[in-house]
Amino acid sequence: MPSLNNLIQIAALLTAAAAIPTGFENELTERATETDTAKRATCTVNSVASAANLSGCTTVVITAFTVPSGSTLTLAAASGATITQTGDIPVRSCLSFCTDEPYLICITAAAAGPLLTFSTNNVIYNGGDHKINGNGASYWDGQGTDGGVAKPHPFIKFKGYGTFEDVTILNSPAQAISVGTTGSTVIQGITVDNSAGDAGALGHNTDGFDISASSVTLSKNVVKNQAALLCYSGSAIVIEDMTCSGGHGISIGSIATGKTVSGVKIARNTITNGLYGLRIKVDADATSASVLGVTYEANVISDITEYGVLITQSYPDNDGTPGTGAPISGVAFTGGTTSVAVGSSAYTLVIDCGACSGTWDFSGLHATGGKGHIIAANKATISGGTY
Repeated sequence: MPSLNNLIQIAALLTAAAAIPTGFENELTERATETDTAKRATCTVNSVASAANLSGCTTVVITAFTVPSGSTLTLAAASGATITQTGDIPVRSCLSFCTDEPYLICITAAAAGPLLTFSTNNVIYNGGDHKINGNGASYWDGQGTDGGVAKPHPFIKFKGYGTFEDVTILNSPAQAISVGTTGSTVIQGITVDNSAGDAGALGHNTDGFDISASSVTLSKNVVKNQAALLCYSGSAIVIEDMTCSGGHGISIGSIATGKTVSGVKIARNTITNGLYGLRIKVDADATSASVLGVTYEANVISDITEYGVLITQSYPDNDGTPGTGAPISGVAFTGGTTSVAVGSSAYTLVIDCGACSGTWDFSGLHATGGKGHIIAANKATISGGTY
C-alpha cells in the first residue's frame, strides 16, 4: 500500500503536468509535423498514387510498379528536386506482358500520350543509364501519326526546367521526347534508339527530340530513328556534339503560323545515313512566323540520299512554290567547316525562298557529291562556301 509520502509525490507530478502551457503542447505538435515533413522530403514512387503528390519531395527515387492501362505518370516534385531512376521502365500495350518480368515500371499504354511527364522546376533527373522502352513494334505500321494504329505520342514530355540526363529511350511508338520546358534546360547523355523501326520501314514519325521552348541545350545525345530532331519554336537553342543516324537529320521546323525560331546554334554534330542532313522548313501557308539567326558550325554530314542542306519555304514540298508569310534571315555556316557528302542522286544544297533576306555567310560550308545545288534565295545574298 503506497505511503503518504508517495501519494503526495504523485499528486505533485500530476499538478505539474496539468500546468504545462498550451503553447508548449502546440510547439511539440509543430516539431512532430516538421519531422514528418522532413521525412517526406525523400520520397519513393512505387505506384501511381505515390506519384500524385510529390510537391514536398526534394529527392525522388523511382522503384518497381505497374501503371494501369489508360493511365499516365507525371512526376511533379518540389523545385530543385533530384529524381533518380533505379532500373528499366518498359511500356507494354497489354497488361499481361507486364506481370511476368521483373521490370522497374510497366506502363500499359492505352493512353494518348505523353505516357511519362517530368514536370519539376530546377530538376536534376538522372536515368542511371537505364532504359525506358516504348514497345514501338506493337504500334509501328509505316504510317506513324498520319494514320493506321493509334500511337501514344509524344512518348515522354519534359516540362519545368533543369537537367535531364543519362537514359536510353528505346522504341517509342512515334515521337520520342517533347521538350516544352519553361526555363534554362540542359539535356545530355540521352540515347533515343528507334533503329528497330528500320525493319520493313515500319517506324515513322519517330522524332528524337521535338523542341518548343527557349534556353535549351542538347548536348552529347544520340538519335537513331526514321525522322528528325526538330525545333518548332523558341530562342537561345544550342544543339551540339550530337550523333544522328538513319533519319531526317536536324531540322528547324516545320514552322507553322504564329511560330518563331531565333538564335539557334547547331555545332559539332555528326549526321549519317539519312534522307536529309540539315533543314530549315517553313510551311508554305505560314503567316506571322519567322526564322532568325541560325548558325551551323563544324558539323560532319555523310551518306545523305536526298538533300544535304535544304532551306525551304514550300513545306510540305521540298522545292516547290514558296510562301512569303514567314521570312528567313541570318543563316550562316561559320566558326568551323561543316562538311556535307551526299549520294549520287542527292542535292548538296537547295534554297527555295519566297521571303528571305540579308547576307548569309556560307564560308564554312563544304558540300560535295550528288547532282549539285539549286539556289532561289529571293532577297538573300549567299556569300562563300563550296557546294
